Amino acid sequence: MAAKKILMLVGDYVEDYEVMVPFQALLMIGHQVHAVCPGKKSGQTVRTAIHDFEGDQTYSEKPGHLFALNFDFDAVNARDYDALLVPGGRAPEYLRLNEKVLEWVRDFDKAGKPIAAVCHGAQLLAAAGILAGRECSAYPACAPEVRLAGGTYIDIDVNQVHVQGNLVTAPAWPAHPAWLSAFLGLLGTSISL
Repeated sequence: MAAKKILMLVGDYVEDYEVMVPFQALLMIGHQVHAVCPGKKSGQTVRTAIHDFEGDQTYSEKPGHLFALNFDFDAVNARDYDALLVPGGRAPEYLRLNEKVLEWVRDFDKAGKPIAAVCHGAQLLAAAGILAGRECSAYPACAPEVRLAGGTYIDIDVNQVHVQGNLVTAPAWPAHPAWLSAFLGLLGTSISL
């Protein structure tokens, strides 16, 4: 298996599990992951938030951890990467205001490279204008944005994944086993036991 180079877009209050688990799992498999944030450099951190499903009308939010970035945002050249990963949480709502971030999302999509987005990560896909005529899962509160972007919101269980072409999307972190497995499939990564 050839190692792949993956760009991960993060920001303050990214969902803790949705950044930590994929980052560590993809590194464990042997892929290279560059976690970047606008305005920040390698070694700096972003704050995470822990979102949980405790029977309320929406998720609860608690302080998470500090997540260390490992690459400079300004040094990114999207053409150098094999895939894009977009965690959820609150970060996507303001990351989508950064034109460079939106340009990268469009570049990955135009090139047909795998794009994995979970939870509120769909906000970046919608803002980048890549969902028209396509299917996308996300946290249910993002369904109107998927539809307004011309996409079809796919309502699936919180632990499920939806794949259409190069897009791998899921509602939230309980989908990690299915979501990461589908993403690895698009990357051509196989794991034998």
